[in-house]
Amino acid sequence: MSKNRLISNGCHSMKTNHQIFFSNSRKMKEVEDNSIDLVVSSPPYPLIELWDEMFSTLNPEIKNALINNQGLLVFELMHKELDKVWEEIFKVLKDGGIACINIGDATRKIGDDFQLYPNHSRILKHCHTLGFQVLPSIIWRKPTNAPNKFMGSGMLPPSAYVTLEHEYILILRKNGKRSFKSKQEKEKRRRSAYFWEERNQWFSDVWFDLRGTGQKLEEENVDLRKRSGAFPFELAYRLINMFSIEEDTILDPFLGTGTTTLAAMVAGRNSIGFEIDINFWALIQTKLNNVINISRDHIAQRLKSHRLFIAKREEQQKDIKYINERYNFPVITKQETELRFLEIESLVKTKDFEYEVIYKKKK
Repeated sequence: MSKNRLISNGCHSMKTNHQIFFSNSRKMKEVEDNSIDLVVSSPPYPLIELWDEMFSTLNPEIKNALINNQGLLVFELMHKELDKVWEEIFKVLKDGGIACINIGDATRKIGDDFQLYPNHSRILKHCHTLGFQVLPSIIWRKPTNAPNKFMGSGMLPPSAYVTLEHEYILILRKNGKRSFKSKQEKEKRRRSAYFWEERNQWFSDVWFDLRGTGQKLEEENVDLRKRSGAFPFELAYRLINMFSIEEDTILDPFLGTGTTTLAAMVAGRNSIGFEIDINFWALIQTKLNNVINISRDHIAQRLKSHRLFIAKREEQQKDIKYINERYNFPVITKQETELRFLEIESLVKTKDFEYEVIYKKKK
């Protein structure tokens, strides 16, 4: 796969390339080693019942362990299947590259035993052995007001259970901090800045503001969406902006309905996605066909939120020292003065399962 797929100099429009592969293999042979800048993904969650069949297909021993109520063995066997993917990710990431893995723990009764199965800690343990550096994780709080969310014996101690209303975003890095040596890399990094107030929200260790993605689409796609493990667009878009720069390549080895690809397009990054179930293709195409509107609306919302933030600071008579060069509005820090958003002009299908995104020329 070529590493030089972009045109962004001079008067040319910038372009990004997006590829999707449907394969039952977890060997990502289509991707060069040391070629990926960022991984954003959410795998199937071990011990969540809707994934039992998929994991059992990968390893028949899992089905036997479920039948025999061997919960801890099931947990380990399922994670051994995921381990294969984390090993591939470590190979294809560049030095300084980051992997963001959205994962939830599982609570389940197998036989007579109810317990929590700590998926996040099992993944961290294996990734440590691969050589990943583990950075501080994000807790994604997903509250529910459902009256039946409490588990166990109601108001009688000691057999009620604490609700499980959060997931983790694990953040892993390969071989130390990324370096930006060339003038072009440094310029792209400055253009990829985020707002000061976004930094304060995004880099908190607990996210309260993102709701989970609903699992119902039109009737014929209900079962498919339930099997997608979909996370919200904002989660992928936020992580891409936090941990990559313009023209980077983003990988999702569990693509599902294509959220990571969509977010990469909107953020001005390349992307590669892998998915085992080709039945997701129609849903992915539906999302991609709306990418221009999503890009426009998301840029407008970020700009509006920033203007409201600045207006509030001005009302409070707080000092604002800098001006963004592109949009001519105040910003808090010097690092925001070259920040820009890339507005999508067109989406072109270049091959089966491959798209090119063209962005509007710089004014």
